[in-house]
Amino acid sequence: MTAFKPHIVISSGEPAGIGLDLCVLLSTKKFPAFITVVGDKNALTDRANRLNKSITLYENVPIEHKGDHSLSIHHIPACENIQTGLLNPRNNQYVLDVLNFALDGCLNKSFDALVTAPIHKSIINESQPFTGHTEYIAHYTQAKNEVMMLASKTMKVALVTTHVPLSQVSHLITSEKLEQTIKTIHRDLIHRFKINNPAIFVAGLNPHAGENGVLGLEEINILTPVISKLKCEGMLIEGPLPADTLFTEKYIQKADCFLAMYHDQGLAVFKHANFGLGVNVTLGLPIIRTSVDHGTAIDLAGQGNIDPNSFFSAIDLAIDLAQKSHA
Repeated sequence: MTAFKPHIVISSGEPAGIGLDLCVLLSTKKFPAFITVVGDKNALTDRANRLNKSITLYENVPIEHKGDHSLSIHHIPACENIQTGLLNPRNNQYVLDVLNFALDGCLNKSFDALVTAPIHKSIINESQPFTGHTEYIAHYTQAKNEVMMLASKTMKVALVTTHVPLSQVSHLITSEKLEQTIKTIHRDLIHRFKINNPAIFVAGLNPHAGENGVLGLEEINILTPVISKLKCEGMLIEGPLPADTLFTEKYIQKADCFLAMYHDQGLAVFKHANFGLGVNVTLGLPIIRTSVDHGTAIDLAGQGNIDPNSFFSAIDLAIDLAQKSHA
């Protein structure tokens, strides 16, 4: 029986950054899938030339990705000429058009999974309010309880809050928000990742998980009651645990996923241990979406010295999740 080969769509991201570099490097690596890159074909050819790479583009022709210096591409023209390493807010709509096409294709089942190259939040904010890739995709796909999770071969770290000021975190962590976040993680670990009875380890918000109320009451008033409730419902969940000792070998061996209360609490540790190997996965969506664990690296675009491993890992995981979904 022939193994199912999913159709993966890649949004090429901020065109002035390394997204196009990653797509050029993609042309040299084989994957067991059909892959379509969405972006400006002329910009992609120009970037390949800048990197001294030969590349053949097949426009709107789905082909199995063999790593033979070719790519299947859906061409969307940029609004203005793309200059490597130079952000241009006049191309913001192009960046969103690329992403929207890929999302529409996943929603209508033309594609089995989406891999996103990085975009530049601050430049898009010059045209419209934009808090991040994950939040935009959740709104576009009408997801209600999206969860950002970083995954590697050794650990998974999910977040209750994402791209918000630290001063707002404690106000955003409500009993309802925490419960819905944990339920989303639990559901997707079972249905997307095929992990039976996943173990979730939850960090406290405050130092030493609040020290019995001495250093904060969120653990007593919110975290502990929610965790106790979900334990009674049958979840394998532990916490709240002090964040400064949570990401140690003792817990890494037991946890299928860690849950951090805010962005830097979880991702500083994750990226220290897995930078270049991690994958950003959005849980709670009606589609499969993975991404790199890094930004646009404007200063490295077109230089020929980037590490594509996170991008390739994101494609590997998208293929794996699509195959599991198809099984």
